[in-house]
Amino acid sequence: MTIELSKEARKEAVASIERYFRENMEERIGNIAAGALLGFFLEEVGPAIYNRAVAEVQERLQARVSELDIEVHEDEFQYWRKYEHKGRSQRS
Repeated sequence: MTIELSKEARKEAVASIERYFRENMEERIGNIAAGALLGFFLEEVGPAIYNRAVAEVQERLQARVSELDIEVHEDEFQYWRKYEHKGRSQRS
């Protein structure tokens, strides 16, 4: 699976890489080289980040699903119980 960025996100990422090199490295990096570096990281490291994000979402969804029965549980066979409570209070 190829991880792709929108044009705008890619443009911002390339600008960020250029700035990082400008502020933290002895050598600057050009626009084309920054784009290539971004492509490398998306292909090489991107899947690891993506897979971790998917695993975290799965964990959260499984937690929510396991709580679902608590949130939406309804007691069964309650019709006669409401009359039993009324009948007892009337008989007393």
